[in-house]
Amino acid sequence: MRRFGKRVHKDFNDDVVVDVSEKDGIRSLHLGSEAIQSSMRVRDPYELVLGYSRCMFAFLLFRDVPREVLQIGLGGGSISKFIHRHMPTTRSVTVELLPQIVSVARSMFFLPPDDERLEVIVGDGAQHIAAMSHQVDVILLDAFGPTGIAESLSTEDFFGRCREQLTDDGVLLVNLWGSDPKFGAYVDRLTRAFDGLVLCLPARQRGNVTALCFKRGCNSPTWDSLRERAAVLEAHFPLEFGEFVADMTRMNTHNDRRLLI
Repeated sequence: MRRFGKRVHKDFNDDVVVDVSEKDGIRSLHLGSEAIQSSMRVRDPYELVLGYSRCMFAFLLFRDVPREVLQIGLGGGSISKFIHRHMPTTRSVTVELLPQIVSVARSMFFLPPDDERLEVIVGDGAQHIAAMSHQVDVILLDAFGPTGIAESLSTEDFFGRCREQLTDDGVLLVNLWGSDPKFGAYVDRLTRAFDGLVLCLPARQRGNVTALCFKRGCNSPTWDSLRERAAVLEAHFPLEFGEFVADMTRMNTHNDRRLLI
């Protein structure tokens, strides 16, 4: 996607260029290219502007609000901010490799300071997963860089380690790019690591696809039950869960009555 506004910030560090642009009240983060990594509406900093970031919360159709979430990749902090604002019983930890990203998220994208429910760690996501001493309910992998997803965050072994670090009802969500030549390989690796318990949810706005990977199956919920769940969630969260349910038919095994997972 092309840069759509004037540059309002630029930072160089270790050959990584961090750019921030703005147009029509939307501020966006770029890493070394014109591709948009994160966007924020300046007048409503907690809104999830990009469709893929909203899809990352589709796990709520299948699981309760989590007690603890681990996110790999901060970007502009949109997902971390949403959790902090709308899930007051959830603790979130985000691991970001680049310290300048953390600085920009806080100075330009209104990411709040750390507190008892929000912690941002500068570090390597793969190393953090390997060293974890306790399991979490949800892992959100949103680690696109200038050249795509880092190899260390996209191997079958890494995905398997993520599965080990999830609670029994845990879910891994991975932001993928549908036109990436490696898209099929990533989905195959996830499918093997999670014993086939993987759903794909395409975002309507862009070419992103969210992979939902379950440690334990979902008992193949009926479409009626999913729509009922979506209506309940939409009363509590500013997200289009009904559309998520409809879009689940596009890339996943199902019949007229059930989503088979």
